[in-house]
Amino acid sequence: MSEVPAGGPAADAASTVLVVILADDLIWATRLDRIVRIAGAVPTMTATLPAYETALAVCEAAIVDLAARRADPVAAIAAAAAAGRPVVAVGPHADLAARKRALAAGADRVFAYSKLHEDGPRTVAAWLGRSRAAAVVR
Repeated sequence: MSEVPAGGPAADAASTVLVVILADDLIWATRLDRIVRIAGAVPTMTATLPAYETALAVCEAAIVDLAARRADPVAAIAAAAAAGRPVVAVGPHADLAARKRALAAGADRVFAYSKLHEDGPRTVAAWLGRSRAAAVVR
């Protein structure tokens, strides 16, 4: 995995972003946690919708694993969008139906697992940077 370039979200401790992650697969939950940390943000891991919604109240952005089994990932995306939080989904590149549902529910982007596996920290740092700039404009 690539490290985040200087000037990304990690460059300024005062700009630390709190990110809630909904993922119940141990491997992907661990990977997403690590990716968010390397990107300079602070992750809060959740595996159920009630825990996710509680964390969403204090977090500034959300990442949702479309393969979550203990929570409805589309409902999680819709909750983040309704709360005005930037939200991205992650999932298998071949699951086009899940991708369409995620975008329809309000996901800003849907990243394939392979994209985050190859270049997750840089991808998440770039997304968080754009999300923060968009929030300032709103």
